Amino acid sequence: MLNKEIAAKITEQINYELYSAYLYLDISNYYADNNLNGFANWFKIQAQEERDHALLFMDYLLNNSAKVVLKDIKAPDSSYSDFRQPTIAAFEHELKVTERIHDIYGAAYELKDFRTMQFLDWFVKEQNEEEKNAEENIKKYDLFGGDPKGLYLLDSELAARIYSAPSLVL
Repeated sequence: MLNKEIAAKITEQINYELYSAYLYLDISNYYADNNLNGFANWFKIQAQEERDHALLFMDYLLNNSAKVVLKDIKAPDSSYSDFRQPTIAAFEHELKVTERIHDIYGAAYELKDFRTMQFLDWFVKEQNEEEKNAEENIKKYDLFGGDPKGLYLLDSELAARIYSAPSLVL
C-alpha cells in the first residue's frame, strides 16, 4: 500500500505536470501567432511529453491501489515581449519541476519507499534532460536569434523535433 503522504505528493505532481502541458501549449501558441512554427512545434511536443508524465504518475497511483484525484488546472499567466522570454520561462519551469520531483523522492527516501524511489529514478534522469534541452534553447537563441537568418535556421531546426512516447515500464 502506498503511503498517503507519497500519494498526495504524486497527486499534486499530476496536476503540476498537466499545468506544464498547459504552459507549453500556451508558449507554442505564442510562437505560432508570431509565425515561428518550429518553436511552436517544439513546445507542442513538450506539452505532449508533460501530459505523458502526468499519465505515468496516474498509472503509478492506480498500480499501487491509490486513488487518482484530478484537480483544477490553473491557466498559464504569461505574456511575452520578445521571442527569448518563453525559453527562459520554460527553463525556470523545468527547474521547479525538478525541485518537486526531488521533494517526492526525498519523502520516499525518508519512508524507505524503495518502489517509489525506483519509479522516480526515471523522472530524475528525465528532468536532467529537460533542463539541458531548455537551457540549450536559450543558448541557441542567444547565439542565433538576434539575426533574422539565424532565427529562421533555428526555427527550422526546432521544426524537425518529433514526438516519441516515454519508455518507462511500470
